[in-house]
Amino acid sequence: MLSTIADYTRLTKDLGKSMTQVATQPDVSRDTDYFLSHIGNVKTIDDFLKDYRLYSYAMKAYGLSDMTYAKAFMRKVLTEGVSDTNAFANKLSDTRYREFATAFNFAANGDQATSTTAATTGTATQYVTQTMEQNAGDQNEGLRLALYFTRKASTITSPFQILADQALTQVVQTAMGWPSTISSSDIDAQAKMITNKIDLTDFQDPAKVTKFVQRFAAMWDATQAQSDTSTNPALVLIAGASTSVSLDTNMLTTLQNIRFNR
Repeated sequence: MLSTIADYTRLTKDLGKSMTQVATQPDVSRDTDYFLSHIGNVKTIDDFLKDYRLYSYAMKAYGLSDMTYAKAFMRKVLTEGVSDTNAFANKLSDTRYREFATAFNFAANGDQATSTTAATTGTATQYVTQTMEQNAGDQNEGLRLALYFTRKASTITSPFQILADQALTQVVQTAMGWPSTISSSDIDAQAKMITNKIDLTDFQDPAKVTKFVQRFAAMWDATQAQSDTSTNPALVLIAGASTSVSLDTNMLTTLQNIRFNR
């Protein structure tokens, strides 16, 4: 039985300690040392894209590992920067590209772009955070989603930001008890559904974010428990083939205690 709430509470109770544990892992420490020692030598976008070790580290730091191969795409992101509202990164609904172009702002800072705090220690911190979330997801995908949502919540100002991010969408749908099938409906209808049920300004309040994430975690565990029981032949036999799986008393109590309403 998963206990996403317990794992989330344990990790976030002393986030600094959790981050330090990840940062000192041999592979993470080795890659971070290389990045911090060499990123300052990068003076152009071409230099950056040619050093795969530096480039892939930075891409992972900003959650873009799956786009590491798309160098022409990322070149455009970096070349146009973020100062112009019509810049490529600013037109993309996925804010990770804007964050990446802001951290490595060659368009504004030229050959000094990789000497800023955002490009150096800021990126290293992002990398450790991403690794921590990835490690959590190896054990419990719900925990990874909970940590990710907590990190991104304060940046959410529009329902379309949620809908443009698969992980954020999954957290919101799960927390609100909405089926994933609604993702196939009209995008404006989905956005309206979110704003009708959630006051996005609440995500500026850490206490309300925690409450929302706790609700997600409880719903996630309940859903996973139901899925495991319904697909395990032995459990089906024990429960009876005609008996539907329901939430236990403890889970219902948990959900009642962390309701998230406008």
